[in-house]
Amino acid sequence: MKFILQPWQFLFVLLCGWVHQRQSEIIEFQNAQITALLEKLGKKRILLTDNQRRVLAVKSKSIGRKTLMELTTIVTPDTLLRWHHDLVAKKWDYSEKRKSVGRPHIRQVIVDLILKFAKENPTWGYNRIQGALANVGYKISDTTVGNILKAHGIEPAPNRQCSGSWSTFLKSHWDVLAAIDFTTVEVWTKHGLVTFYLLFAMELKTRRVHFTACSPGLGDEYMRNIAVGLTDEIDGFLKEKKYVIMDRDANFSSAFRRRLEICDVQPVRLPPKSPNLNAYMERFHLSIKSECLDRMIFFGERSLRRAVDEYISHYHEERNHQGLQNELIEPVDGIGSQAGKIECRERLGGLLKYYYRNAA
Repeated sequence: MKFILQPWQFLFVLLCGWVHQRQSEIIEFQNAQITALLEKLGKKRILLTDNQRRVLAVKSKSIGRKTLMELTTIVTPDTLLRWHHDLVAKKWDYSEKRKSVGRPHIRQVIVDLILKFAKENPTWGYNRIQGALANVGYKISDTTVGNILKAHGIEPAPNRQCSGSWSTFLKSHWDVLAAIDFTTVEVWTKHGLVTFYLLFAMELKTRRVHFTACSPGLGDEYMRNIAVGLTDEIDGFLKEKKYVIMDRDANFSSAFRRRLEICDVQPVRLPPKSPNLNAYMERFHLSIKSECLDRMIFFGERSLRRAVDEYISHYHEERNHQGLQNELIEPVDGIGSQAGKIECRERLGGLLKYYYRNAA
């Protein structure tokens, strides 16, 4: 069957071709102007205001990094990303409001000695440690000794000598133990720069991670619903767990913890300022930020969720983990053989890469 163009279709094709050619000519003219401007300025630095930087960052998002690399611009995509990070840092800069008054910090050498005495002498109480410090020339109160030990997760003497180490607790409950924690990321919205809270849960034995929540605002009801989903009898991430490690973030409200307890999941709340006791979650946050979140600019919740979902898939199927003998958490069947062509799978525009042999 022979296809014949109608007159109006022929005119439409001509019009599209003319518009495309016209746009190409305009782009070439603008590139020539920018090149001439840069040559005129030489090595002089172009100083822009924060508002001008914000406008350029927003406009560049719609074009895309790959297209930007093909255009003549006054700034590079890496510069746009740096501007974004600088604006995020300025949002949280409260240095001008800090007060210099207050009690002086305890010197680190004293803190180290207190921890050393407590760990090497399980029967020593606060007063005994205070006396030992006085013997070596450091005079502080027993209350200060107690505060330092509590901040590092070390219990008073009667409980310390009868309790096992944290690593012993983890190993003895490995199969029924999980961890949960928040991190934050800054997102550009129509209301400006907004802080989004990301909640992740981890099965410590396998290192599997569950993307639990993404929201600019939290509350008791919201967190209670999160707990309901995590403990669902059919597909809840914590349905077979007995303990879940969490810090003392106020977002882990009493309603959230109570819902976990109803489903026989015991919240294990860590002492204040003890991130090392939740080291597996802290390491995951470092990975997702350094490999993904800190290398992107997000415009709206949808782009943030898409990036996190892509990273979670990469984390499970394509990223080797030193804590698991450098193996994958969920290797894909048929990938990893020693035969076949070496191929590369990319995610997030090439930000995440995975090399494998295609056995097909």
